[in-house]
Amino acid sequence: MFTYKHFKPILMNSHIVKVLQAVYITHDVKRFRVEKPIGFDFVPGQATEVSINLPLWTNQLRPFTFTCLRQQDYLEFMIKIYRDHEGVTNMLGKTNAGAELILHDVFGAIQYKGPGVFIAGGAGITPFISIFRDLYHKNQIEGNSLIYSNKTSEDVIMQDELQKMLKDRFIKLFTRENVLGFRGKRIDRSFLIDNISDFGQHFYVCGPTEFVKSITKDLMDLGAALDVIVIEM
Repeated sequence: MFTYKHFKPILMNSHIVKVLQAVYITHDVKRFRVEKPIGFDFVPGQATEVSINLPLWTNQLRPFTFTCLRQQDYLEFMIKIYRDHEGVTNMLGKTNAGAELILHDVFGAIQYKGPGVFIAGGAGITPFISIFRDLYHKNQIEGNSLIYSNKTSEDVIMQDELQKMLKDRFIKLFTRENVLGFRGKRIDRSFLIDNISDFGQHFYVCGPTEFVKSITKDLMDLGAALDVIVIEM
């Protein structure tokens, strides 16, 4: 049973916001659009810690990336829901419009530094979505490409919009199925050699920890300098 002793006050630099929309956009990724506090801002690629404004959940903070444009009048997150344990995302899977979330500090290492190759694994695409949307809105997306790896075609987040923005500079790979027109393989050293001609450009890498570590090592082995690789794990 919840009692007052379980409650901790919400931090002063936090914002309670109402959920405006909550819909599944893949079988396990849910898009949340929430109120935008006055003066709230972020750099495309950044994230905030989010908690649910319910007893026992207010201090369960998890990091999620903004996927909207800065100038929009709402904030948006695309969150992978893990139903196999009673954690925050499982609870968010049950959270719908009208509920309240708590936003905390803005942070994040992924920020756009210039044209290059974006390499994402699974939900690691989320910081790139805001960056691509921002560049596309400014008509500055030219010169950027995306290599996006998922287990299956059903796991791809925002496929149609990414295709529209990047056109033939959008490469999809699937590790657990072979789909006509796509590539059923992993991103490894051989793949990077076959698909990248310039290792002096910027590289942006985001995904599971081992995914990021492996690709970063391969990029550096192939001549990419550490200062041109932007990573988030």
